[in-house]
Amino acid sequence: QVQLVESGGGSVQAGGSLRLSCAVSGYSGSTYCMGWFRQTPGKEREGVAVVNSGGVTTYYADSVRGRFTISRDNANTLYLQMNDLQPEDTAMYYCAAGGSRFADCYSGNPGRFGAWGQGTQVTVTS
Repeated sequence: QVQLVESGGGSVQAGGSLRLSCAVSGYSGSTYCMGWFRQTPGKEREGVAVVNSGGVTTYYADSVRGRFTISRDNANTLYLQMNDLQPEDTAMYYCAAGGSRFADCYSGNPGRFGAWGQGTQVTVTS
């Protein structure tokens, strides 16, 4: 069973940077995708960035492309480097793993992911 634990959230002023980390254990060879998602109160969870099991980036939300970078190291830690943060990036950020085929890694659809971390809060002040 895949377990994920996020860290690195916090409060930052607009224009600042944060790096989120997600420690992944119980990784299965059948896990096709890992990614970052975010959610604000009253809104649906949305995909931010996704990599496939080969470490290839497969999805960025339009709102973060060029500012955020997803990566994964050989120790199965997933990262999200967030630069030029804006108040609209304020959200609870979740790490997730899942997908039943590689095509699932391209949509950023949270419904394709079955394992979730507890989330880490990111707050950006203007």
